[in-house]
Amino acid sequence: MKHALIFDMDGVLVDSMHLHASAWKMAFLEEGIAISQDSIYRLEGANDRGIIDSILHHQGISGSFDSFFSIAARKQTFFDIRNVKPFPGITRCLELLSKDYLLAVVSGSDRNAVDGILGRHFSVNFNAVVSGDDVVKGKPDPDPYLKALEYLGADPENCIVFENAPYGVEAAKKAGIYCIGIPTYVDPQLLKMSDKVLRNHLSLMKYLHLLLQRGPEDPFPVVFS
Repeated sequence: MKHALIFDMDGVLVDSMHLHASAWKMAFLEEGIAISQDSIYRLEGANDRGIIDSILHHQGISGSFDSFFSIAARKQTFFDIRNVKPFPGITRCLELLSKDYLLAVVSGSDRNAVDGILGRHFSVNFNAVVSGDDVVKGKPDPDPYLKALEYLGADPENCIVFENAPYGVEAAKKAGIYCIGIPTYVDPQLLKMSDKVLRNHLSLMKYLHLLLQRGPEDPFPVVFS
């Protein structure tokens, strides 16, 4: 049985959270609700429902289905996947890793955004892809990662999750999976629930290359100092 590597998408595979935050800010503003981009960064990893419910609750507003649909639809119109770029070296690295590992993506973004970004930038065939639309309870609930384990047919102890958001780290740990945190947009202290917090994406690439060099009898997860 192959080991599995499970990646968050926004902020781990692609540099996109500033685009999401800007789109959310404009979508809420059209509903007469002013928010900061930092408020979206703090909710990173949650699906659309989780983000909208949290913002409305913080503003003291009772959300209806119509308001949710309106804000979510507006956000999609403001978010342009053509401006999303993968982090340097990650596409080729995943192609190499796919020879020895099962690969999965677990994202809080909607299905259209996930499929659009992965299809545009990644030629590798992921063994499982879970979007925010595929679960009722998104991150920090473990359901997205439990669904990925189900799709992969993998046990938690045979997987590594790569996350850059506190909600995502919490979800991975609740699912019983070893988690590596990458502080792309947040203070590293906010990822302290991770089993290991890397310095940056350069450290992530070094770790992924260690996985490429790992032999079948070597320990898993690979220890990285």
